[in-house]
Amino acid sequence: MTEERATDKDFLEYAVKALVDHPEDVKVERKIDEMGVLITLDVNPADMGMVIGREGQTAKALRTILRVIGARNNARVNLKINEPEGSSRPRKEEKSSGKSIDDVVGDLNI
Repeated sequence: MTEERATDKDFLEYAVKALVDHPEDVKVERKIDEMGVLITLDVNPADMGMVIGREGQTAKALRTILRVIGARNNARVNLKINEPEGSSRPRKEEKSSGKSIDDVVGDLNI
């Protein structure tokens, strides 16, 4: 029965390795607690865009399939994608430029 429940981890590892340019850097961990199953995914920083997809569509699709697999095994499965060290993506507090919409519109050269 343990092998049957590990299919969610195996599926994710197989799918992500097929998507990325550095499959050797893909690490998948599976933890079970009172909230259900948490699968944690680590990938090479250069491959984050492929795993997340445009507007998060690839990550959303992976999460949906994992939930279906979990439902078949009567488990709640969640996916956490760890942001790699040295990521160039700005943090939420860095994104805000501090300008109001009026300032931005005033800066436009039309």
